[in-house]
Amino acid sequence: MGPFPDKQPGINRAGYFNQYNQGKRSIALDLSKPEAIELVYELVKHTDVVTEDFAAGVMERLGLGYEKLRTIKPDLIMISMSAFGQTGPFRGFIGYGPPAAALSGLFFTTGYAGGDACEIGISYPDPNAGVFGALAIMAALTHRAVTGEGQCIDQSQWETVLVEMPEALLEFAMTGHEPERRGNHDSLMAPHDCYKAAGDSEKWVSIAVGTETEWRALCQAMGKPELADDPRFKTAALRKRNEAALDQAITSWTSECDRWEMTRLLQDAGVAAFPSMSNKDLTDDPHLQARNYLVQLEHPEVGRRIHAGIPWKMSETPCHVKAPAPLLGADTNAVLSSRLNLTERDLERLRKAEVLI
Repeated sequence: MGPFPDKQPGINRAGYFNQYNQGKRSIALDLSKPEAIELVYELVKHTDVVTEDFAAGVMERLGLGYEKLRTIKPDLIMISMSAFGQTGPFRGFIGYGPPAAALSGLFFTTGYAGGDACEIGISYPDPNAGVFGALAIMAALTHRAVTGEGQCIDQSQWETVLVEMPEALLEFAMTGHEPERRGNHDSLMAPHDCYKAAGDSEKWVSIAVGTETEWRALCQAMGKPELADDPRFKTAALRKRNEAALDQAITSWTSECDRWEMTRLLQDAGVAAFPSMSNKDLTDDPHLQARNYLVQLEHPEVGRRIHAGIPWKMSETPCHVKAPAPLLGADTNAVLSSRLNLTERDLERLRKAEVLI
């Protein structure tokens, strides 16, 4: 999956793959070959956790289901991270992040007031499912440390998105009404929106006001103190009722201001504000650079490219990206020889038989 560097497609050039697989190792086996399946069985003996995200039933048909693998390693932990889970009428459907987001209702609640439902711009269910899966695996590892027992985890990507929408689900459950789309507005706070700043179409700044003190500070910073006592805007309820006029008044100021100067001015006044960042803004951001969050490692095919790194620091544990994403099958020989004691002659024979890709 793209984007591809320099617009040149290639199996080892996909931007998504090279971002999310930094620091990993890659082995490539043709699982249609029985001998490849036997190699997997041998690798499982050296494994704590097996993860898979096929549709339900695929691993079983390959001979790699949990019931089979646990006979090889009884304390194995296995997690299936399919779109819809291993049971139920949708179990056999193939799915990706966007359909799961649509089915969850997330797209239904996303959009501007009076407008249609909208996609959210990123495949949110994918990383969200990864976080939930990691938490489930850690719980299973903790359980195994206490009891010695392995277990199988059945995670539905669809369901991991549903639990991220409590407000919308509760609103319908308690009132019988579908939640209304409201763009960047808040149910109570006003102003609360993303406002056009001076410059091209990509320059915006988000402003959120939660108290009367902040509202008066915003009016002072705008050079419009009289707005604070405007009959339409004197209270939070009135500002919410006259939100369109309020947003128009604020936009008449923000559209003439540099987004960063405006941000500093408002933050100094105690008003929550920050520019909407583009990808280029993020790669140039001095704060992220100062924390060494952005990494550039030499990749064999695409060279040095900027990637997101590890978003936390630990006082006693080094947290850094150790290597760029691997080429497909780059570590096949190293892993099979070190873990399974295969010789060069063994590996050559397996390659000639196309067991190794």
